[in-house]
Amino acid sequence: MALIRAFRALRPKPEHAAEIAAVPYDVVNAAEARALAAGRPRSFLHVSRAEIDLAPDVDPYSDAVYARAADNLRALASSAMVVEAEPSLYLYRLRMGDHEQTGLAGCFSVDEYTRDLVKKHEKTRRDKEDDRTRHIIELRAQTGPVFLTYRHQDAIDAVAQRVKSDSPLYDFVAEDGVAHTVWRADADATTALVDAFGALPAVYIADGHHRAASAARAHARFTEAGDTARDAEHGWFLAVAFPDDQTQILAYNRLVKDLHGRTPGALLDEVGARVPLREGKAVPDGPGLCSMYLAGKWYELELGAAAEGRSDDPTRSLDVSIVQEELLAPLLGIVDPRTDKRIDFVGGIRGTAVLERAVNAGQAAVAFSFHPVTVEQLMAIADAGAIMPPKSTWFEPKLRDGLLTHTI
Repeated sequence: MALIRAFRALRPKPEHAAEIAAVPYDVVNAAEARALAAGRPRSFLHVSRAEIDLAPDVDPYSDAVYARAADNLRALASSAMVVEAEPSLYLYRLRMGDHEQTGLAGCFSVDEYTRDLVKKHEKTRRDKEDDRTRHIIELRAQTGPVFLTYRHQDAIDAVAQRVKSDSPLYDFVAEDGVAHTVWRADADATTALVDAFGALPAVYIADGHHRAASAARAHARFTEAGDTARDAEHGWFLAVAFPDDQTQILAYNRLVKDLHGRTPGALLDEVGARVPLREGKAVPDGPGLCSMYLAGKWYELELGAAAEGRSDDPTRSLDVSIVQEELLAPLLGIVDPRTDKRIDFVGGIRGTAVLERAVNAGQAAVAFSFHPVTVEQLMAIADAGAIMPPKSTWFEPKLRDGLLTHTI
C-alpha cells in the first residue's frame, strides 16, 4: 500500500484564504479562540472550536458543539470554499522571519500508521482522542493536518522546487507575521512525489499525535459501521510532511511555582552539589547546558557529568530528562510532570522574558530554560519505540487549519 496519496481537498476560494485560515484548535483555549474569531465569521475556529458560538457554560464535548461544528463547516463550504476537481498533492511553505520550511500536504495511510511506518514519540490522552474522533465522524472530515517530518531526500526536494516555480494557490501573511504559501502539484509531480515517499523507510509525527490517533480510531469506527470499501477516504489522514533539515524545533521551558520548602540559597547549594553551575545567561549556548532563573539571576547548569551512562537511552539522555531526574524530582518534588499542578510549561516562541516576569512577580519560584531538542533526537526516540518526556518540543511556525480539509 502507498504511504501517501492525493485527495480532493475542500479548500478556501483564494480571496477568502486569509480570513478562513486559523491557528490549530489545540494551541488556544476557548476564551482565546473566541477572541481570535471575534468579528471573523469565516474563521475556521468556528469549525474546529465550535463551542465559541455557544454559551460559555456549554460543555465543549456536548452533542450541540459537534452539531454546530458540522453546520458551520457546511455553511463555510457552500459560501467561501471549493472542492478540488481532481485529487491533488500540495506544497505548503511556512516562513517566519529568516526561517523557511516547505512540506508536502496529502493523505497518509492509516494502515501504515498502525504498522508504525508513521512513527510516534508521544503518549496520547483518551479524552482528547475522544473529542477529535467524534469531530471527524460527525463532520465526516479531517479539519486539521498532522505535522510530520522525514529524513530529507534530494529527489523530493527537486520536485518540490519545480512545483514552487508555478504560481501559488495562496500566499498571505497571518496576523502573527508568519507567511503561508500553498501550491498545487500537477499530475507528473504528484506521481513523482508519491513514488519518492513510497521509498522512505519511515516518516515521523512531529506534532499532532492526537489528530493521527483520532483518525485511526475514526477509521475503525467507520469500518465497524460497515463502510469497508478498500480505498475509503477514512483510511487516510491529512498531514503535511516537512524534511528534517528544514523542520524547526524550539525549546519547551519550565516554571515551578514553589521551591518545595527550600530557600533560594538552599536550592542553589543543592543544585550546585548535583551539577556544576555558574552565573550565566537566559538562553543556553548548546546541548548539555540548561539555564536556571532563581532570585533575580540566571545560572548556567552543566549537565554533561549527569548525562554519563545515559548515551544508550535516547530519552534519558535528553537535557529535559536529566533536569527532571536530577533536579525537579529529587529537589523540587515534581515527580510526575504530566500531572503535577506545580509545574507549568512555556513554549520557546514566547521567549525567556516571560520566565523572568513570572518569577519576578511571584507567580513562580524558579524557571528553567533549555536548548531545543533536535529533530535527530526525536527520530532516534521514535525509532527506539520510546516516549519523549512531556512538553519537550515546541514546533514553530505552525500550520493553519482550514486551508486544506480532507472530507470523508
